Amino acid sequence: MPRSRHSAKRHRLVAYSAILPLAILLSSCAVGPNYQRPKVNTPATFRGAEGAAQQASLADLPWWEVFKDETLKELIKTALANNYDLRVAITRVEQEREILAEARSEYFPAIGYGVTLTGGRNQFQFAPSSNSIKVQGFLAALASASWEPDIWGRIRRTNEAARAEYLSTDEARRGVMLTVVSDVSQAYFQLLGLQLQLDIARQSVEAFKGSVALFEERLKGGVSSLLPVSRAQADESTAAAEIPELERQIALTQNQISVLLGENPGPIEVKAKLLLETVPPEVPAGLPSALLERRPDVLSAEETVHAASAQIGVATAAFFPQIGLTAFLGKISTPLSNVTLGLTNAWSAGTNITGPIFEGGKLRASKRQAIAAWQQATLQFQQTALSAFQDVSNALISREKYDEIRTEQARAVEADQTSVNIGLKRYMQGLSSYLEVLLAQEQLYPAQLALAQTELNRRLVIVQLYKALGGGWNLTDAQWTSASAQTSAPNQPVPKP
Repeated sequence: MPRSRHSAKRHRLVAYSAILPLAILLSSCAVGPNYQRPKVNTPATFRGAEGAAQQASLADLPWWEVFKDETLKELIKTALANNYDLRVAITRVEQEREILAEARSEYFPAIGYGVTLTGGRNQFQFAPSSNSIKVQGFLAALASASWEPDIWGRIRRTNEAARAEYLSTDEARRGVMLTVVSDVSQAYFQLLGLQLQLDIARQSVEAFKGSVALFEERLKGGVSSLLPVSRAQADESTAAAEIPELERQIALTQNQISVLLGENPGPIEVKAKLLLETVPPEVPAGLPSALLERRPDVLSAEETVHAASAQIGVATAAFFPQIGLTAFLGKISTPLSNVTLGLTNAWSAGTNITGPIFEGGKLRASKRQAIAAWQQATLQFQQTALSAFQDVSNALISREKYDEIRTEQARAVEADQTSVNIGLKRYMQGLSSYLEVLLAQEQLYPAQLALAQTELNRRLVIVQLYKALGGGWNLTDAQWTSASAQTSAPNQPVPKP
């Protein structure tokens, strides 16, 4: 190779060596806004919270300590392992993880190769020659590389958005885990509540049967008429009609639990009794500001805002030129017989710059669309946070009122039971009519059902509060599924991937 060609090659390499550090240095600048959490009007305390605000929260407890029921614990563990909604959420996370990997690959050079090999007569001769008609052939074997220095931060903003989307999806997955725990718990307690109501219905049927037998006996003795017998039989049939309806609801609830467990609809065997399930005496809500760091749906919504903010930077970078470094190295030979000669070596190194001049408003529209998407995500995040505060407040108020309702309903049931006992005694002594007995029994049955429903609500509202507070926020995935807190210290936030 002539000396002048060596010199020119050296100068080109020096120039490229100077461009590369400059490109890397410029890549420290990323256009577009840096993310900041949107402002949220956070209340000082939750409405319905008792006393002053405190750091401790029901959400700090692992789910298996909220209600210490072994059957429920095993059902939840099975659901966390097999629930299809959760498995779908996991696959979404896997997709976002790979999208993030795709975005990260733009930081690195793209290296490829290409080989073309042909053979033929007069392959590159369009005018036949009578003196040189022979097989020539053609070979091109090249390895190529290209790299885009991230001067304006387009690649970094793309990665920032992809990472935020990944974290949003992962928080949504943790939200599904919490929802599965909540749904299984609620369905389980509803099953216990229905069984309690079924027991009350059966007891009421037996009570009305006793009244029918009593009235029939007095009818046979000639001291009564057919009217009280007919009235008592009607009450008995009305109460008996509730039994198949409750059995229907029990079967549907069992099917619901089965599907939550990832199984075909089927019976769920439970031995527990609703009234034996203790209600936590205290349910501290914690600080409203902490809710923004604990509820999966709030965290997911915030990451969506972060992703939208980064997309503004991506849209802004489109206004600036893109600089690319390209190179190839290989052999190009025709005819094939020359492939071993040094003259067939081929290489190239260069820089290309592309940028917009006129796009008809396309780039501005794209940026305005990105800004509008960020504004939408911000509003949705603020609405999600507001709904979270409402959920907690609703649960706290409901818990307090359910306790008050239970107190009065328990008094009503006790008074109605006393009325039934006194009415029967007075009727047997001939001091009152059958109406006193039937009216007392008719009032007792719905009062017992209402009390049973309130007892159920008192337990359901704890589950709702636990979910509203983002319960289990400090648990690792392994702890969620193993129902064990041995793998990490309690009350410590789980690091994000």
